[in-house]
Amino acid sequence: MLWSLFWVNLLGTIYGYVWYWNQLIYTAENLSPAYLPFVPDSPTASLFFTAVIGYLLADSYRGLAKQPKPGWVRGIIEAFAVITSFKYGIWAVSMIWAGAYQGDAVGWQGWMLTVSHLGMAAEALLYLQLYTYRIAPIFIVAAWAFWNDYMDYGVGVYPWLPESLEDDLPAVAAFTVELSFISIIVAFVLMKIRSVLAKRQV
Repeated sequence: MLWSLFWVNLLGTIYGYVWYWNQLIYTAENLSPAYLPFVPDSPTASLFFTAVIGYLLADSYRGLAKQPKPGWVRGIIEAFAVITSFKYGIWAVSMIWAGAYQGDAVGWQGWMLTVSHLGMAAEALLYLQLYTYRIAPIFIVAAWAFWNDYMDYGVGVYPWLPESLEDDLPAVAAFTVELSFISIIVAFVLMKIRSVLAKRQV
């Protein structure tokens, strides 16, 4: 199961960066190369979740019988994966079908992206008992999430939208910020649930 998720996420990450390739080139040439980290939102989320699965695989190979001790780097990677995978999983599906509601055609790529991004949101919840992050990494990733929102809609490096949604940009921006709040709350709730479950197992 873990190996399957690892390869699915890794290949999906590569596909995602290829998907953003034209926008990455446009951003570097017309805005600034410094903005590039803020462009490919979904593939960066899946990249971090791939790293989380790598940690879980390493735990299984070491034969850990209980949850490993939390570390700063791992905690930040896990919190980043949970918050951004949930956020952009929901965001991408919402944008695809908001565009469809306004008349855009949803071809096979739209359906593929819908399934894959719903999977991103779902898998962020899948291993809640095995995460190690605490509250500090949540705050660190929250700061990144809101800064990324500012870069997207304040600077203009948001993912290219269906044409029908371009005139709805203020609503899209507001929805994205709201999703940031919701995703941060989800990460916090998962941490509290994990804590309760751990106490019951003691």
